[in-house]
Amino acid sequence: MSPRRNRPRRPEPSESNAAEGARKGVEGVQQYQDGEWMVRSIFGGAAVKAYRCPGCTQEIRPGVAHVVAWPVDDRGDENDRRHWHTGCWRARDRRGPTVERSRNAPRYG
Repeated sequence: MSPRRNRPRRPEPSESNAAEGARKGVEGVQQYQDGEWMVRSIFGGAAVKAYRCPGCTQEIRPGVAHVVAWPVDDRGDENDRRHWHTGCWRARDRRGPTVERSRNAPRYG
């Protein structure tokens, strides 16, 4: 009979990389009419801050799965990353630009 092992096991390197990947999300390059974008899907458990979606100007609350996108080429850097609702990101080619209005501004005209 073997003695009991009292010290915790070290995680395998692949396990820690998998945990890091789950925290960061799934990443890939997507091509749209306005160029190539690096897109990362953020899972609900990894979303810990509130962001403003540029597609609908609504808040993305903590715990809600969403997408982070930034340009691939030299025109973008880390400051150009934007957090989008997944549906807003998919529909952005079909939508017109959103205009922010104050509460008392006329809607049409």
